[in-house]
Amino acid sequence: MLRSPSGMDEREGDRRELLLQAGLALASELSLPAVLQRIVELAVQVTKARYGALGVLGTEQRISEFHTTGVSQEQRNAIGHIPVGRGVLRALIEDAKPLRLHDIRDDPRSVGFPPNHPPMQPFLGAPVKARGQVFGNIYLTREPGASDFSPEDEEALLVLASQAGVAVENARLYDETRRLYDEARQRERRLEAVRELATAILAGIQPETVLELVAERARELVGAAVATMAVPATDPDSLVLTVAIGEHADELRGLVFPRDESISGEVIARGEPVVVEDAASDGRAFQPVVKLGDMGPAMFVPLVVRGSAFATLSVANLVGGRPFDEDDVALVQTFASQAAVAVEYGRAQRDLHRLAVLEDRERIAKELHDGVIQSLFAVGMGLQATATISHDPELERRIENAVQEMDRVIRDLRNYIFGLLPGVVADRQLDQALRSLAEDFQEKTGVVAVVDVDQRVAADLSPRAGDVVQVVREALSNVGRHAEAATCRISLRPQDGRAVLEIDDDGSGFDLEWARGRGQGLGNLHGRAKTLGAELTIESGLHDLPAVRRPGHGGQVLLAEKVDRFFCVGKGEHRKA
Repeated sequence: MLRSPSGMDEREGDRRELLLQAGLALASELSLPAVLQRIVELAVQVTKARYGALGVLGTEQRISEFHTTGVSQEQRNAIGHIPVGRGVLRALIEDAKPLRLHDIRDDPRSVGFPPNHPPMQPFLGAPVKARGQVFGNIYLTREPGASDFSPEDEEALLVLASQAGVAVENARLYDETRRLYDEARQRERRLEAVRELATAILAGIQPETVLELVAERARELVGAAVATMAVPATDPDSLVLTVAIGEHADELRGLVFPRDESISGEVIARGEPVVVEDAASDGRAFQPVVKLGDMGPAMFVPLVVRGSAFATLSVANLVGGRPFDEDDVALVQTFASQAAVAVEYGRAQRDLHRLAVLEDRERIAKELHDGVIQSLFAVGMGLQATATISHDPELERRIENAVQEMDRVIRDLRNYIFGLLPGVVADRQLDQALRSLAEDFQEKTGVVAVVDVDQRVAADLSPRAGDVVQVVREALSNVGRHAEAATCRISLRPQDGRAVLEIDDDGSGFDLEWARGRGQGLGNLHGRAKTLGAELTIESGLHDLPAVRRPGHGGQVLLAEKVDRFFCVGKGEHRKA
């Protein structure tokens, strides 16, 4: 049957209209996957094909993506793996020219169809080029018995393929632009987070708050479900999660777990990050924590100060979540470094504050010594001069009592000044300070003073050296005034995990019950022991009967304090009121 020219013109007009609409449709789409699917659908529509596909070429000129139309998802699943580019498809890949076949099954290059593949006969293919390179190929077929593809179909497909090449290039440029934008935005967010952390550190915000901010920003920027921070617990063999942000944070925060049975412990020991695809199946992970947090992919990064790792920052996704890559590790390492800086800066600020306090105390002590004591001494000298020219015995007695009271005040002030100068004591070392105190006591009283100091205990006690010296000074004062001793021993030693300070003598001893009702001496000692958090023991060689004493066993003051955390203080004093 002959077709009328008017019918053919109408069909070609419709085809041109479709191609124009196809060009506009492709130009309006910027998502590459959407563009590829749209190309296949338009190709089928323009050529009246039954089936269509677009094979995207990957490495080694093999098909890496296969976008189809006319075949349901169930049929695709039944067919199985996408074609890799053999047979007739390979011919089009190797020779990038249009290809029309009456029956694809009869072509000698054909390798047949896989099981469950729908039957096909007429075939039309054409390459899609972008930037002068073949991006992929369009494959069109019809069912058996259908008419062959015409030269006009081939021409229309070539026009569509050229439009598709432009659309693919635009979509690629759009994707590249979006990728660059996302990377720039990510870098901006990272810089903003680092700036925020640096500002928080320099503003003197508490390290605990800064560490929570570090964990939160690390979790946000890598898209993790939870972020935690593990630091050494009170038990040196354990770690504790001091910070937890995100999923299951309330359940995780404060958990204590063994150092040697966890990935965090391994990271601290090695000083290197560890990334796991599934913490729930990793034998190195402490599973009770992992199960509580429903953790899957995870990474653990060390916090390093002065070349030594002391804690970990970790982020994790829930089971089945996205695994972490090298970029994520680099980002979390940046935040771990910020966390370490926050910890170190906090320590430095505390040291600076302590130094400022010490300097202020030294200034006050100097003013007391150079001002107040010298003024009191001058007043005392004046009073003594007045007493020498007075002819009234009662007035002389009162003046002498006043001078003695001023001497006592001056001695007390000197004691206070000594207590205000822990830095001075530390500089001289506690050992030397105690020996100097004993030498001065021996010179003034004639009582032989023996000093026995363990250097390690003295070093541990250096932050409380002023308090220790005050205890010894008070005890020696009592020995000199009340004990009638020939020798006195001052010892500072370790004993059963404690630091023990002991002052004993071979004097006459005293009645403890009697002494408790006299003056402030014993009360002051107990008060100082309470301040130190130490245990005070005071013993006397005096038996229950006042007239019975044990020769050579006078009084003993014992002060004992656990050697934990920052210092150890020995306890006790020999004291008579």
